[in-house]
Amino acid sequence: MFKNNTRKTNSTELVFLHFNPTRKLWYDFYKYIPVKQRSLMTNAATHANTKQKLLIIEDEGEMCLLINMLLDGKGLEVEHVKTIADAVEYFQQYRPAIVLVDNRLPDGFGLDLVSFIRKNYPATKIIMISGVDVSAKDIALENGADLFLEKPFTKAQLWQAISGFLN
Repeated sequence: MFKNNTRKTNSTELVFLHFNPTRKLWYDFYKYIPVKQRSLMTNAATHANTKQKLLIIEDEGEMCLLINMLLDGKGLEVEHVKTIADAVEYFQQYRPAIVLVDNRLPDGFGLDLVSFIRKNYPATKIIMISGVDVSAKDIALENGADLFLEKPFTKAQLWQAISGFLN
C-alpha cells in the first residue's frame, strides 16, 4: 500500500505511482523531473515548509494509516517506515522531531531502536507504542523513550503525547 514504483535512468528518476494515505489516492509524483532539479525543489520546499517531521516506525499498514488520519491537519509532516533497518537508513538522511516506535517489528524489537536513537540523535523525542508488550513500558523508559503509549489509544491521547513535544 505504501510503496513507490521507481526506476532510474541516467540523471532522471521516474516515479510512477505513490499512495498518499492522507488523501487516499494514487498519483504520479515527480514524474520525469531530473534528480538534480528534484533535489533543488525539495530543498526549497523544506525551507518554505516549517512543519516538524514525525516518523512512524510500525509494520502494520493499517495502524500507520490510522495514525496519519488522526494527525491530519495538525501541522506535522508524517512519514513511515516498517523496519528497524529502514529507520536507521531514514535517520542517515533526516532528523525527525518525534518518533513513534512500535515494539514488535519484523527485524527486531523497537526497544533496541530506542537506545540507538537516544544515543545518536538525543534531540529526537521518542514515543514507544505497544499493545502486546505492556510490560516493556519500564524498559522503554529506562532505554531512553520519552513516553509510552499503550494500544489501543485515543486520538486525544495520541495528540496530547505528540503536542507535548512540539516546539
